[in-house]
Amino acid sequence: MTDTDEAERPWRRRARRLTTLWPTMAVGALLWVLLWGDLSWANVLAGMALGALVALAFPLPPFGAAATLRPVPLLHLAGRFVSDLVLASFQVAWSAVTPGPTPEGGMVSVQLRTRSELFIATTAGLSSMVPGTLVVDHDQPGGTLRLHVLDLERSGGEEAVRESTLALEARVLRAFASHDELVRIGLVDPFGRPAPTPGKEVQQ
Repeated sequence: MTDTDEAERPWRRRARRLTTLWPTMAVGALLWVLLWGDLSWANVLAGMALGALVALAFPLPPFGAAATLRPVPLLHLAGRFVSDLVLASFQVAWSAVTPGPTPEGGMVSVQLRTRSELFIATTAGLSSMVPGTLVVDHDQPGGTLRLHVLDLERSGGEEAVRESTLALEARVLRAFASHDELVRIGLVDPFGRPAPTPGKEVQQ
């Protein structure tokens, strides 16, 4: 190997890293513009920065054949995410300016149904982008997320946090997961029809 090849290797690594960051940066920019309702360079750059931070914290593996993009469920995922982002931002801001006792935070463990590294990382990243919730650890082999919730009581308690996280996972799976994965999880039957699943988290 020549000295020139050795010098080029760090640049190649950076280039490959950028190719894994740009999809999340683009989604972050889109969601940030939708949240603020203003298409400006400041909002675009802020959204890209937020998306890059999430991608660095929860790096996604290559999509490959593990994912199937479905436009309608993807729009539902994006719309619900923006709605949750706005509501959570208001709740956090209100708690900061309202006199009263300090909100009591807590840790909540959520057992996801998927074992795919891609969908676990996507669910963790979207959860951490919502103010008031932060994924502090995730066990990919076991499919478990460990979240810190800023105000556990206002969030409805541990069970409500689990249900909302499982609902987010279901929206991610419906938007991206393969048919076989959806059948295995129990979100659809073998014919592609929605399958009744216990728990209201998959009905949202």
